[in-house]
Amino acid sequence: MDYKKLLLESFQHAVAAADPLKIVAGHLPPPPKGRTLVVGAGKAAASMARAVELAWPSDAQLEGLVVTRYAHGMPTTRVTVVEAGHPVPDDAGEKAAAEIARRVSELTEDDLLIALVSGGGSSLLSLPVPAVDMADLKAVTKGLLMSGAPITDMNIVRKHLSRIQGGWLAAACRAPVLTLIVSDVTGDDPSAIASGPTCPDPSTYQDALNVLQRYEVRAPASVQQHLQSGAAGNIPETPKPGDPLFERVRNHVIATAHQSLEAGASYFRAQGITPVVLGDTVTGEAAEVAKVYAALAKEIRLYQQPFKAPVALISGGECTVTVKGNGRGGRCVEFLASLAVELGGMPGVHALAADTDGIDGTEDNAGAVLGPDTKARAEEKGLNAQKMLANNDGYTYFSGLGDLVLTGPTRTNVNDYRVILIV
Repeated sequence: MDYKKLLLESFQHAVAAADPLKIVAGHLPPPPKGRTLVVGAGKAAASMARAVELAWPSDAQLEGLVVTRYAHGMPTTRVTVVEAGHPVPDDAGEKAAAEIARRVSELTEDDLLIALVSGGGSSLLSLPVPAVDMADLKAVTKGLLMSGAPITDMNIVRKHLSRIQGGWLAAACRAPVLTLIVSDVTGDDPSAIASGPTCPDPSTYQDALNVLQRYEVRAPASVQQHLQSGAAGNIPETPKPGDPLFERVRNHVIATAHQSLEAGASYFRAQGITPVVLGDTVTGEAAEVAKVYAALAKEIRLYQQPFKAPVALISGGECTVTVKGNGRGGRCVEFLASLAVELGGMPGVHALAADTDGIDGTEDNAGAVLGPDTKARAEEKGLNAQKMLANNDGYTYFSGLGDLVLTGPTRTNVNDYRVILIV
């Protein structure tokens, strides 16, 4: 049996379960009395916008602007797609966000705002407060990315530096708002996805300060001063739960990591392999999470407990990498490099870890695959997993073996998909 093929095909099923072109149409309302404006941000923004166009009546007015990551666009007819920087924001994103804010503010009670939100939107929809310029927003974003802070904590800071996130987009709109959300965060909290531009924000300025302190992020003076001023009550807080403005706002999560994990599980079940979904809320350092999973795989392989082979251990979520080296690689190849070290070439254990958006970190791969022969093949090529892991160089390790998973942008994003197949 071709186990590598099984792993790759399971990943394809997981990604397909979150394809906006297949799932958006069923969540759209009828056209309103007035205009319909589509706005959005995230790695799935272009495909979500195209899905709206395809489903919307041809004789009904529709216009809009969405912003997505570079190379994640696709042809559209009525909604403009802008590409911008991710994971670090740039001027293109700022300009697009300003235009989105302007157009949203012009809507009336007879109009409809359709907001399309997906992972990556926090960076792409960057419109910093007047006290913080784009250079300082970039600096604090880079610091948070390097610190190992989980995305939910990062977004607490970003909400309180934004004129459009943390519910401010909804606050600027007089029309009813329908937000369709493709979730890339554990727990699927709408306020945490793309920093919740149309969601009430339960976090505070003090929470943002606490995140910077907890992860030892040295933020620019303008950022510190703005957050401290907010914590002192000198600047209005983000809109909170219970605010009447959200009575005209509907936030719907239409795709989740768990749905994609279940799609992968269904695929394995059809192949006669027992799937075990370990959950979509796995967080923590990727290398440390791999150690726990390796211990479970060894127990199954050696003692047939707590599950009997053949079994596929499937999990999702978003691990982190505290960058200490200068190598290439994202959290998925970091996870697999650590797994390779821990398993040491154990027979009968195969694995895949890949990001459903098609991009692991900032590289061109979605992730990689690992097999019982990975360690031996690597040693023949002079590749040492332990040394390369210490340098955060998982990309180079798996690239040297020809074991990267290369999909290109998938134009969706429901976080990572990991499977350890034990036969």
